[in-house]
Amino acid sequence: MTTIRVQCLSEQEIQAVHEASLAILHDTGVRVPHGETLDLLADAGARVDRMREIAYLPEDLVMECIGRAAKEYVLYGRCADPAKECTARFGRRGLGSDDLVLMSTPGQYAWVDWETGRRREPTTQDLHDAIRLGDALPHVTIVGAMAIVTDVPVEYRDVFLTAELVKGTVKPTRCFVADGRTARYVLEIYRTVAGGDKALRARPMVEAFFEPISPLQWPRDGLDVLAEFVRAGQPASFGPMAMTSGTAPGTLAGTLAQENAEVLSGIVVTQLLAPGTPVTYGGIPHVMDPRTSICSFGSPEQALMGMAMVQIARFYGFPVYVNVGITDAKVPDAQAGMEKGASMVLGVLAGANTFGHAGICGTDHGGSLPWLLIDNELMAYVKRIARGFEVNADTLATEVVHAGGPGGNYLAEEHTVRHFRHEIWIPGPMWMRDTWDGWESGGRTSMGERAASEVRRILAAHEPEPMDEALAQEVDRIVESARRELG
Repeated sequence: MTTIRVQCLSEQEIQAVHEASLAILHDTGVRVPHGETLDLLADAGARVDRMREIAYLPEDLVMECIGRAAKEYVLYGRCADPAKECTARFGRRGLGSDDLVLMSTPGQYAWVDWETGRRREPTTQDLHDAIRLGDALPHVTIVGAMAIVTDVPVEYRDVFLTAELVKGTVKPTRCFVADGRTARYVLEIYRTVAGGDKALRARPMVEAFFEPISPLQWPRDGLDVLAEFVRAGQPASFGPMAMTSGTAPGTLAGTLAQENAEVLSGIVVTQLLAPGTPVTYGGIPHVMDPRTSICSFGSPEQALMGMAMVQIARFYGFPVYVNVGITDAKVPDAQAGMEKGASMVLGVLAGANTFGHAGICGTDHGGSLPWLLIDNELMAYVKRIARGFEVNADTLATEVVHAGGPGGNYLAEEHTVRHFRHEIWIPGPMWMRDTWDGWESGGRTSMGERAASEVRRILAAHEPEPMDEALAQEVDRIVESARRELG
């Protein structure tokens, strides 16, 4: 089997980034506006400046916590039938594995209407459509809410989103969790679905996804959420969005060093809160576009730093989440194809596990169902590249060539029939491989138009496996409790 690997850092360069990050953590420190967390860090040997709320982390503490963290885990959906079970697996993988995790975005504050192409506020109907589509798409592993709906009060919105997710799909789920108070209700929903606290610890259903604020700051509410989740036995994932020349140095190497320091600081906090907690290392730095000052999702530097972050995470032994397969384009055009395809291929071939956030238009300009469908197809395409191909006596096919001879063809050969379905990726209806006349008679459609048509077909046809009615009522009761207490 062919093995395709891409790297952009040497071992010496990875070591240099590691040492620079340790120096940042020791000499510059991280801002932690949270008294309990500062106490934990101080008790573990960190030097803490209480007035400035900055913790300085010594190398031995950082390395001890890296070693303590678990580096493999599984997230489970709600289906208990092993034959239908949907899981997301995180750990060290070999290229060619099907254990690549694609996650639809946990939430966007705007929505690109797939019928009109116009941007508007997301609604609960958009949420339900996003869950239904995510449940149907075979390469979407974790279903995110996609829509941060505006028709539900913000005080308990993430509790409502979680409830609709677990009722609407059998796959693992995720939405953004606002603070410690809502986190408790969110976790209560997952405990209820899992069958209790012990069951949820044995079969985790959700990660604590945490984004430090670059440069080198932790949000207080985020620390509350992290504490609730990891103490409930759920894994953690860290993904700071350090932005080259904006919230990180103007060099890619400097951005990597700072980003790595931010991730490592999260790993330290997690292991002090709950030793042994499994962790995914999220390397999702970006660059600031010098002309517009807007964060870029589709730059070539995005792909370079994605590859580098995979190598750095592997240096520590962690599974890796990277922001690749995304674009600055607002419509599915040539720019989108170049940016998405190039960065996704490089991220997969570098060895990343997890990819997201699928279904976003542009630089977090809104959620979009056709974009989610396109991202699903891109993952299918790239999985085929990652799988490679075998070279052996059977696949070299010299006897078949000899039997066919000069001027022959292989269409009806038993060897062809036996191999072509595995060797050749067969795309779905969204892809165009027709003749010019076939394309023209079919309406001269673009990929964006075909994606919208396919979204319409899937939403009309797909019915997610329903949740048991009594269990659904219990989930709704938790949402109602959150509404009364928080709203």
